[in-house]
Amino acid sequence: MTPRTTFHADTPLQALLLEQALLLAQQLQATADAAPDGQVLARVEALAVPTARELARLAVQATLQAQAEQAEKKGRPAAPAPAAAACGTRTPPAATS
Repeated sequence: MTPRTTFHADTPLQALLLEQALLLAQQLQATADAAPDGQVLARVEALAVPTARELARLAVQATLQAQAEQAEKKGRPAAPAPAAAACGTRTPPAATS
């Protein structure tokens, strides 16, 4: 029997990554076990590279989504409003002689 380890995720992103990493490990082990002699590396690599790339894409997407949600909750930071472009309502400077 294999030892069990408990993981604790503090954020939804961490939970997603833990879940996906454990799934990837299971898939890699199953692929290695099922691969014929001389094909283990090729088969495991063929699974690992695109799956790891997808995991990285999911991590980036989840990170950016969480960041966007936090920014929406906070609202835009207070800042001075930009001045309108000159539209002819400004008084010209006084003439000097």
